Amino acid sequence: MNYRLVAKYLGHFTLAGALLMVPSALWAVWFAEWDALRSFLEAMGCALVLGCVLVLLGLRAPKRLYQREGLALVALGWIVTAGIGALPYAMDGVLSPVDAYFESMSGLTTTGSTVLTDIEAVDKSILFWRSFTHWVGGMGIVLLFIAVLPYLGAGGKMMFRAESPGPDPRGLAPHIRDTASILWRIYGVLTLAQVVLLMAVGMSFFDALCHTFGTLAGGGFSTYNDSIAHFNSLPVELIIIVFMFIGGGNFALYFAMYRGDKYALVRNPEWRLYVGILLVATLLVTANLLGFQGHAPLEGPAPATRDYTPLGALRVASFQVFSIMTTTGFGTDDFDRWPHFSRVVLLVLMCIGGCAGSTAGGMKIVRVKMLFKLAYQRIESTFRARRVYALRVAGEVVPEEVARSVGIFFFLYVVVVIVGTLLMSLVGLPLSSALSSVLTTLNTTGPGLEHVGAVRNFAFIPDAGKVVLTLCMVLGRLELYSICVLFLPGFWRHA
Repeated sequence: MNYRLVAKYLGHFTLAGALLMVPSALWAVWFAEWDALRSFLEAMGCALVLGCVLVLLGLRAPKRLYQREGLALVALGWIVTAGIGALPYAMDGVLSPVDAYFESMSGLTTTGSTVLTDIEAVDKSILFWRSFTHWVGGMGIVLLFIAVLPYLGAGGKMMFRAESPGPDPRGLAPHIRDTASILWRIYGVLTLAQVVLLMAVGMSFFDALCHTFGTLAGGGFSTYNDSIAHFNSLPVELIIIVFMFIGGGNFALYFAMYRGDKYALVRNPEWRLYVGILLVATLLVTANLLGFQGHAPLEGPAPATRDYTPLGALRVASFQVFSIMTTTGFGTDDFDRWPHFSRVVLLVLMCIGGCAGSTAGGMKIVRVKMLFKLAYQRIESTFRARRVYALRVAGEVVPEEVARSVGIFFFLYVVVVIVGTLLMSLVGLPLSSALSSVLTTLNTTGPGLEHVGAVRNFAFIPDAGKVVLTLCMVLGRLELYSICVLFLPGFWRHA
């Protein structure tokens, strides 16, 4: 392990993190929030000092970035950047150090779980920083730095693969820096479009900007305690649904359409399955909210529900289904008061997530599809032992190595869920809250069930539990492998 080289690049990441606070500091000036401005300036100063020290440590380091250093840089880059992002919260006195790191990691990983109990009481510049971390983390911290740091070379490609969501991330251009730039340009155009549309239906520029950051990134931080329900506006909800849907799709397909392939989306089987799951889940939840369900003779009170009109049920069901499957986490209704079936559907959707190459979290549709195909082939082979099977996705044969990595990913995913649920139970959460808190952070969704439900927050959880959930966030955002390697002693030894 070339520690000096890793320190050098971490220093550059830290310096860039300081620059990312400049827009928030400008908002503090605009709103005359002088205490918040002081906090941003102090945080920027700390980041600049730390960044310079790390760069000096790596001045004479060899320039070649190998796979081991690339993996370490991706994992440590997210961990360190979250620490830098936590400084404004802590220095402003809004949150304790542990809570600040939790909130920062939740923002950067686009999880959207929060420990703020009264969002509207917080300075607007702090809320902007909170939402801005969504936007930066949605496309990827490392991807942003690859786009602006020309000297990463071949190491940038390794880092891109380590951070990109999905089992087989592919470049859009021959050079990885060009790929990163293309993705960020698409991201920027979509951001501008949503901001304009939200302002056109009555949102202020500040609110439109913050909610756009949370929508496209699949984050879910709002500037209001009631989230999107605060606006009680069908046009606002429809615009956000459309852009949540876009954020959950594969950005490589959008680029293909931009280059002239008009049918890139409809030809892609993962995207078609993505649309199908959203539509079927919306219809199922709508029907369930209208009373289509069984009534088991259970003791104790049934979940409190409210009466919905057919259009009202469709409205809240569609918004919440799109929000959860794209792992955005915005809310227009307290789905913790919905029937059991609807809540289970939402848990399943948050585990599935969006498409590979999207800003959404979860296991990704392509992995779930591959797991089903592998299971089907294995069952069929029990009575057709001589048949040779080839796993195909989108008409192409999936290499055995990729198929094996998907199986291992699912195994690690289950292990993390089980261990995380046990640990959250150990800190005092009941089963439903413990399980959903792990699932919602691991899948970077935001709200869970019961004590961590749609209208609640994570402030009550002990610090030990917040550490566990923070680890779940970064594990989910980097899709397990890049963080798991940090726990292997051999990874840190000299090659």
